[in-house]
Amino acid sequence: MGRVTAVPIPQPRAETAADATRRRAGRSLGVALLLGAAGSAVVLIASGQTWAEGSAVVAGGSVSLDAGGRDVTGVPAALAVVGLAALVAVFAVRTAGRLLVSALLALSGAGATVAALVGATDSAALDDKAARTTGDTAATIDALTHTAWPYVTAAGGLLILLAGLLALRYGSHWPTMSGRYERDGTPRPARVRKPAAGPAVDPDRPEDLWKALDRGEDPTR
Repeated sequence: MGRVTAVPIPQPRAETAADATRRRAGRSLGVALLLGAAGSAVVLIASGQTWAEGSAVVAGGSVSLDAGGRDVTGVPAALAVVGLAALVAVFAVRTAGRLLVSALLALSGAGATVAALVGATDSAALDDKAARTTGDTAATIDALTHTAWPYVTAAGGLLILLAGLLALRYGSHWPTMSGRYERDGTPRPARVRKPAAGPAVDPDRPEDLWKALDRGEDPTR
């Protein structure tokens, strides 16, 4: 029998620290996109709902009034739009620019959360409505109640904040938009236009030779 040579079985390559970082960065990218988009949508929707309800006393009885989130404060909705724009801009910038945009994303979420929590117990918007409804500038709202929508808005802000924190932690490993179609600012060489060739010169016709010389051409070529 002939000799049998054992073929070594290739072993799987051990995962390095760089591989683990790239794997976590890939996961964090999808999570950040989901959190940022969902958080912005939640804030925009919840801030348009009724945040507070009450009644104002008028002649002969009372009238029910309510205030939407944007009547109380327009800050959460505005910051949700800023956060959504920052989430998209994260992929258009690099290095220090990406760090700044990621910080803006996180601050947008934090600001939306704080503004929603502050507005959760606000009565100023309904007091203003009561004053306009009754015609009495000193009128205030009675039987004031608040809904859960401010807290839903705050939860959406927290989602945006988490997306910003992920961008701050892993954003340096995320891909960027392709620069294939970007101009690098290098001036392009000017295109030199060749002078149009003159009419053919017949060496047997002296007048053609003189015309070629007048044009600056060499009639002997």
